[in-house]
Amino acid sequence: MSIGFRVYLQRDLPSKELMEAFKELPAASVADCMSRLSALNSEIRLMNKPFSGSMVGPALTVKARPGDNLMLHKALNMAKEGDVIIVSNAGDRSQSLMGEIMAEYGKFKKIAGFVFDGPIRDVDALYDLGVPVYATGATPGGPFKEGPGEINVPIACGNIHVEPGDIILGDTDGVIVIPRLDGPALLEAARKFSANDKAKAEAAKKGVSDRSWVEKSLEAKGCEIIDGKYAGR
Repeated sequence: MSIGFRVYLQRDLPSKELMEAFKELPAASVADCMSRLSALNSEIRLMNKPFSGSMVGPALTVKARPGDNLMLHKALNMAKEGDVIIVSNAGDRSQSLMGEIMAEYGKFKKIAGFVFDGPIRDVDALYDLGVPVYATGATPGGPFKEGPGEINVPIACGNIHVEPGDIILGDTDGVIVIPRLDGPALLEAARKFSANDKAKAEAAKKGVSDRSWVEKSLEAKGCEIIDGKYAGR
């Protein structure tokens, strides 16, 4: 077995109905229901035109050698409609992983989006692509095409663990990872949480939010409240 240079053609997938249901929810609400531990770091951000709704699809995972996109090309060949190609790049920021040509092919194949733990290029051409592209930035320096790497294996992207077939949910805030087997239970919790959040937002607009929890929390944590000025030095 060529560990480190191999491609798995199969993966378990969530149901299409489940993924469609998550499209209705903000990534932030779903992340809050996962103890706020599921979001890719803020370096990985939307690089093209903002879109309404959410990007949702099963993870087609790519473990790339730093600055190399050979396995990303293979993943593009394998990708099915609705997939999210998500790439681990070992934290490298020196070489772009994709540009206009590869992005256009992904659009032709009707993938749901790209997520890179690394930079891209051809940003102007990608802006109106119509397929969400998340990356850490841009550089004109192109990638190598040597390998090795792996496809459909567990990866780490943006400091978050990703398994093949996990649900990738992204919007203009960023990207979160939903473990495939947790999806059904999480959906119900996230729906309730999102509805509650909307009610809180409406209360905030009207100035009738219940802010008493702040004082209660500070008191419970032992914060000292001083009715006076700081004396300084």
